[in-house]
Formats: sequence, structure tokens, C-alpha cells
Amino acid sequence: MIIDLLKKKGCEIIFSDKLSGENKEREQLVALFEKLREGDTVVVSKLDRLARSLKDLIDLVSQIHETKTNFKSINDSIDTSSPSGKFFFHVFGAIAEFERDMISQRTIDGLKSARARGRKGGRPSGLSDKALGKAQRVKKLYQEDKLSMEEISKIIGISRSTCYRYLEH
Repeated sequence: MIIDLLKKKGCEIIFSDKLSGENKEREQLVALFEKLREGDTVVVSKLDRLARSLKDLIDLVSQIHETKTNFKSINDSIDTSSPSGKFFFHVFGAIAEFERDMISQRTIDGLKSARARGRKGGRPSGLSDKALGKAQRVKKLYQEDKLSMEEISKIIGISRSTCYRYLEH
């Protein structure tokens, strides 16, 4: 469907990765940059097809512009071949960066507020009552020296590695 859309928009060469946009070492993305020539236009159906984070998207589009090529997103109506398209893309990037900074600041403020009320973040230390009971059973069965760790893990319903961790407590 996406490939049909790109062909309909006049794309001559289509690069398609099966990997996530988070993965920067995408084989087809590397091939795209090797094939780019001055005056070409990189066309995507949507911005999220090229990158998962805005920072990566801005980096990739900057890299595209360094090769004196343009960038176009069909569904997002972005075309950097015009001055207004470039402006819109950079405004979009600035707003997203501002939003990231605001989220980060709110998180920091929230953590400070929670600490002021005596709350600590993170995973609770120690074992829950349920896990403590299982740990005691693991130790008892292990000390009896009649069963293998594999058998103990099956009886209690936990993994062998968890049994070994429980022995350390």
C-alpha cells in the first residue's frame, strides 16, 4: 500500500526496511544515502516511517540536505524544496524540542516534590512477603539436599535462576 502510494507520487527508486525506525543501522537507509545525488528528493509516506524520534528525524533530514537533496513527507505535507517547507520543518522541530524539555522539567519537578513528601522512586528493596515465603521454601528444600535445583524450581513454580538468587538472601 505504501509502496503503491510512493509509485503513484512518481518515486523511481524505493528503499524499504523491515526494521524499526529506532534502528539507525538500517541497510536500506544506508543504501539510500549512497544513492542520493544533488537535486534528488527523498520522499516518505509519513515522518515516522523515517525515524522514531524527532532528534533522529532532524538529524536524518539535515544529512539529506547536506547532500543538496530535498525531503518530502506525503501525509504530513512537508516539502523542504521550498523556503516555507524548510521553515515549517524547523518550526516543527523547535516545538517538539520545547515539548521534550517541558516533559523533562515536569519529571524533575515531580521527583523533587515526591522526595520532599518523603517518597523514594525506584523498585522496592528486598522481597515481597510472597517472594520471601518462596525464598524460605527454596532454602529449606536446598538444605535437605534431596532434590536438584531444577526439581526445586518446578515444585515452587519459579525459574532456576530465581532459586539461586533466593539462596543469596
